[in-house]
Amino acid sequence: MAKRNEPPALPSDAQVEVLNIFWDRGEATVGEVWQAFSARRPVARNTVLTLVTRLEEKGWLRRHADSNVLRYSAVVPKQTALRQFARQLVDTAFGGSTEGLIMTLLGGGELSEVEAQRIRAMLDKVRSEKKGRSKS
Repeated sequence: MAKRNEPPALPSDAQVEVLNIFWDRGEATVGEVWQAFSARRPVARNTVLTLVTRLEEKGWLRRHADSNVLRYSAVVPKQTALRQFARQLVDTAFGGSTEGLIMTLLGGGELSEVEAQRIRAMLDKVRSEKKGRSKS
């Protein structure tokens, strides 16, 4: 399990699929996760149980008893986790260069005008927030 103030160990791709179910639902049983997961692709219930157990051991999920049923919920909010996943990708694949990641994504030519406008707006917001902090 992750130590306090330390992010949990990164989950596998299959574990991220399971986490997405928890982030969408808030909480669920292993059976509910299995139903949602198996709607996308065939998977054994025991496989889902193992994925959920490993996520709990890594500190991504918390369980609690609801009558005689174990329910699980995500410990780490989705946006926090996505930032952690992106940071690791940037650090490992792009040598810490966020610009490298962005240029790779833009190089595919699949950016719509609407997406480009949203990215510009986000960059402008970050820039103005930095200016506001530096004046304080």
